[in-house]
Amino acid sequence: MKILFYPAFRELDLSGSSADYHRLADVIAAGAGTRATAGGGSGDGEVALAAVEVAAVPGRAVLIEVAAGRLRVSGDPAKLAVLAENVRAMADAEDGGHLHVEYHPGHWYLAEGSVPLVVNSPHGAMPTR
Repeated sequence: MKILFYPAFRELDLSGSSADYHRLADVIAAGAGTRATAGGGSGDGEVALAAVEVAAVPGRAVLIEVAAGRLRVSGDPAKLAVLAENVRAMADAEDGGHLHVEYHPGHWYLAEGSVPLVVNSPHGAMPTR
């Protein structure tokens, strides 16, 4: 799995295999843990993040942030479970595409200040059907 952060746009881009996404979803759903990621960017201004850290914070919406070269995800366990299911859905999709996980006012499970995240399908960026 590779997670790239684009500081100029303040956006995250996640790519990986279906198995990578299932392992990530398991860590998110558990509400605790760290998962290492593959490094290396293409040199287009992005930063490859070294790991994903997940922490449960009861009563709080999910906050997606970048700190110390890592993607940090924290929030209420029930809301983390929603994010985990979204990641699993992308892992299980049989076609290409991507998922935008992005805060907007009134978002029911993401916290204000969350960094936008794009989860790319393991089958490519665009649907083939």
